[in-house]
Amino acid sequence: MKLQRKNRRALALGALAVSGALALTACGSDDTGGAGNGDASSSTAAGNIDCGDAKGQLQASGSSAQKNAIDAWVKQYTAACKDVQINYNPTGSGAGITAFTQGQTAFAGSDSALKPEEIEASKKVCTDGQAIDLPMVGGPIAVGYNVPGVDTLALDAATLAQIFDNKITNWNDEAIKKLNPDAKLPDLKIQAFHRSDESGTTDNFTKYLKAAAPKDWKYEPGKSWEAEGGQSAQGSSGVAQQVKQTEGAISYFELSYAKDGIKTVDIKTEAAEPVKATVENATAAIGAAKIVGTGKDLALELDYTPSAEGAYPMVMVTYEIVCDKGNKADTLPATKSFLNYVASEDGQGLLADAGYAPMPQEIITKVRETVSGLS
Repeated sequence: MKLQRKNRRALALGALAVSGALALTACGSDDTGGAGNGDASSSTAAGNIDCGDAKGQLQASGSSAQKNAIDAWVKQYTAACKDVQINYNPTGSGAGITAFTQGQTAFAGSDSALKPEEIEASKKVCTDGQAIDLPMVGGPIAVGYNVPGVDTLALDAATLAQIFDNKITNWNDEAIKKLNPDAKLPDLKIQAFHRSDESGTTDNFTKYLKAAAPKDWKYEPGKSWEAEGGQSAQGSSGVAQQVKQTEGAISYFELSYAKDGIKTVDIKTEAAEPVKATVENATAAIGAAKIVGTGKDLALELDYTPSAEGAYPMVMVTYEIVCDKGNKADTLPATKSFLNYVASEDGQGLLADAGYAPMPQEIITKVRETVSGLS
């Protein structure tokens, strides 16, 4: 750090205050989500941010799956744009969209694209416009488990569906044994946890179960959990914590929450080998997604039943929800500035280290064009 600071003293006086603050930010990193890890690249990324006329407070809420990504982005952005304070509340996708359509937030995060009724509701707060979906961050939905003595576990969609529908209730069940012939599966009750709040992660997880195991998953996909039985917890952090502390537990959450020793399931697909939940395997799957939104809306259609080797089937994309036109005048400059950074090469570059998948180039290019035209 001393060498970096010495070099910075050679910069022009007008840039000195900013670079010094960025140096302190890089050195004081708490390493949340993998950004700001104290290297020179973090400082450089923050230095490339265009604050424009951004100032004041930005209130936002929604997807808890992207919270670690938001934390990483906010850390870098506010180091450069000191007149902006961003408060992101990870209330879940459903609550985030509701808060946005009620005019309480500048933008929302959702792991599911807007429904027609939500777009209609947004027209009350988007003057002469409507809410649109901007895909900003992706990644695999990991299935975490806590089974003592089992370091590697493979499951398929049918078995997962039966576990989360309370049809398979013990870890030494024959269906699990068949998929894991070399594992020493204990005589231990399965403790399946799902989200208690409305969640885009739940929506994507149940879309996968419905698409890949329709005979075993009779429920319609959605943000709210429909199956009976099991236990619940609030947010991605809540279910991840339950897995960590409960023997026999299993749940689903964004890969960035699979830390502190939480093991994740390899998913058996039509491919020859079970697929691990990795950023690389998710990025490949997102690259095959189709843009199905109309106008400036960039909603994507994902494939939950891939057969290619290394294609992870449970992929999620988190959208930032904003008005295409009619954003509030007092928050528009900060909203555009922040989202411009999030969609930039530097912003997307933070994601892999934080356990997320950046958007493919052809998608993020369209996102950048759309953000620049927000009004």
